[in-house]
Formats: sequence, structure tokens, C-alpha cells
Amino acid sequence: MADSRLDIDAIRHEFPAIANRGDAAPVFFDNPAGTQVPRRVIDRINHALIEDNANLGGYFDTSQRAVAQAQEAHKAMGDLFNANDWHEVIFGQNMTTLTFSMSRAIGRTLKEGDEILLTRMDHDANVAPWLMLAEDKGLVVRWIDFDPEAFEFDLTQLDDVITDRLKVAAIGYASNVTGTIHDVKAITKAAKAVGALVYVDAVQFAPHGVIDVQDLGCDILVCSAYKFYGPHHGVLWGRRDVLDRLEAYKVRASSTIPPGKFETGTTNRESLAGVLGAIEHFEWIGTTFGNASNAATRRERFVAGMHAVDAHERVLTARLIEGLQSFPKLKIQGLTEKQALSRRVPTVSFTYEGTDPADICKAMARKNISLWHGHNYGIEPTTRLGLMDKGGVVRVGLAQYNTAEEVDRFIRSFGEWTTAAG
Repeated sequence: MADSRLDIDAIRHEFPAIANRGDAAPVFFDNPAGTQVPRRVIDRINHALIEDNANLGGYFDTSQRAVAQAQEAHKAMGDLFNANDWHEVIFGQNMTTLTFSMSRAIGRTLKEGDEILLTRMDHDANVAPWLMLAEDKGLVVRWIDFDPEAFEFDLTQLDDVITDRLKVAAIGYASNVTGTIHDVKAITKAAKAVGALVYVDAVQFAPHGVIDVQDLGCDILVCSAYKFYGPHHGVLWGRRDVLDRLEAYKVRASSTIPPGKFETGTTNRESLAGVLGAIEHFEWIGTTFGNASNAATRRERFVAGMHAVDAHERVLTARLIEGLQSFPKLKIQGLTEKQALSRRVPTVSFTYEGTDPADICKAMARKNISLWHGHNYGIEPTTRLGLMDKGGVVRVGLAQYNTAEEVDRFIRSFGEWTTAAG
């Protein structure tokens, strides 16, 4: 059974896309690409559009409320990251756009022959911007590789890929293909030892685990709100001294200090309000089902909520993996041992011998089960696994509102499909 502290019916009631459809609700296993949103997000967005809809900087009440709401969203994400200062939080269109923008600002500090470190496990949003920068600036690219049977980095290779010419290390927190959680702290320590700047993609990790940038020791970390039950928006944290010294690509009239210097144009403030609502949703879980009191700090409430969700998701992940392993022709492309669940997020990818992953997803869609297939923008890991020319993988992603019954329904439906397909 899932963790008893988490009342799954109460959780599902908070999500209108699920609660309002009753038994007709799809099985949302497409979560690694984007989650459904709880009512607190919708309420916050509606309130921002109705009550606080004005540009920032005016003396009138609506503008003043808009300023306060935008600042509160920055502060809430600062608490999620465990930032020192809410000015270290930058909002943008999405993680990809933020990374392209920030990589160009960082690129201004680099010269030909400098080295950047990338990994074979990352989403292309944390690969392509750096490869293009390397081409523009004549940089040397080094790679952290992984064993396609072990699905984890061998960190003994760091001595071979980290040199005193390393200037930037761009690494992922968790893979959106294999689900592996990487030892970001160890890689960061090795890169910082030679003076490199460390840029972390936490998009796949943020919905499932507690982020503490102080503990990680990285310089910049970026994630996507729509992966942790918020609106379609990207969020970046940067160490204040790093943000202060980087020169932003911006219009002359905008602020010269963060976050304004990096938030180009007019921010989508209704989305900022929605991000605040997503944090408040986790706070509600933390005080209702976790061990946090209403008198706790926002971060303490959020962390308690995340721990309760993580416990629930781990039980479901074990159930899903066990069910998938019952099919002899199926191979899970990721960690499967029960003792390894703490080293993966509930993003489970698999291949089925002799079958195009798209055909499986089409069949499950007819059963009202939402899945993803292909490389899922994880070009490097899919290539390393030898699957780019085979249609990639079928990807099943669990979230806080998923149930054991949904996992069983998927396994049963998949079994029926394999029987019918022969």
C-alpha cells in the first residue's frame, strides 16, 4: 500500500482535471512531460488576472498588489531552493529559454580553448545550448559517460574529464529517460575544485525531491514549474555573486540587478501567481499529511509535503517495476532494484522486443492511459542506450495523484495488448 499518511482521494480531489471527471479521468502517466495542476494554482492565476492585473511600478493599488504578488512568488521559489535571497530567483518562459539566455551570458566570460563538461544522461536543453556556445567560442567539450547496463555514472572518471581548463560543468539532477538521480554534490565538488561554474538542470528532480542549493554547492540551478504541478513557466536560481558579475543580454531600460536584469520583457505574472499556488499546494500536503505544523516556516512545510509525496511515489514505483518485470520481452531502461529506488525518480522507461514504442503508446491511449514515447528530448541517453533508431522508449511517469489501482490497470491493459499482439 502507499504511504498511509497520504490520503490519495484527498490529493486527487485537489486536481480538477481528475476530480471533475470521476471514473472517466485518464490515467495520467505522462507526468515527466508536465503534470496536472491543483486548484490552488488555478485560484492564484484567476485572482492575478482579475484583481492584480497591472504592470509593475505604478503608484495605484492594482500595480502595488501586482508587485507584492510577484515578489511573493520569487520568495516562495527561494524557499523551495533554500536560497539566501529572493533576488537570486529568476523567472522565464521555460528552462530551455533560460538556459540559452544564461549560457550566452556565461559565454561572455569564456575564451577559445576553455573547457565545458556535459553528460551523456542529460536532456538536450542542458546540452544543445552549451554545444552551440562551444562552436561559437571555440570551446573544448568533455563528457561524463554512463554504462548503458548500469544506468549510473562511474564517478571515478571525473579525474579524466575534469582539468584545470574547465570553466563550466552543466549537469542534470535526474534523467528524464532513465530516471537516475545523479550525485550532483560530488560532481559539483570536483568541478568547483578547479574553479569551474556549475549549472544544474533540476527539471526532472524538482517534482519528486527536496532541493537544497546550499548543500549542493552549485552556482546555478534551473527547473520547470509545470513539472511540479504549476503553470508553464521556467525558474532559475543563481548564486547572488555569480548573477551580479554576469553581464545580461537585456534592454537598456531594465534593471541592472537581479532578478530584473535577467527577466527580459514583461514577465507572465499570472504564471508567477500559479507557481506560488504550486508551492502552497505542497505546503498543504506538509501540514495535512506530513509532520509540519502551520507555525512552521514555508520551507519546512514544503519539505514535509515533498517527503510525504516521495514516500507515496516510491511505493508506486516499486509496484510498477515489479509489474513490468513480469513480461519476458520487456526491458526497463533504468534502475530496478528495490534498494536503488532512492537513486531514481518515478520516471520508468522501457522497451519491448520487436515493437515500436509508439505502437504501445497508441494502444494505451485507446485505453485512456496517457504515456510518452521516443527520445523525449533525451538525445544523449537515448543514443547511448542504442535506441535512437529503434523509436526510443515507452516512458511511464508517476506523480502524487496516481494510485496503485492505476498502476495495476496499466499493467493489466499492457498484458492484454501483448496477448492480442502475439
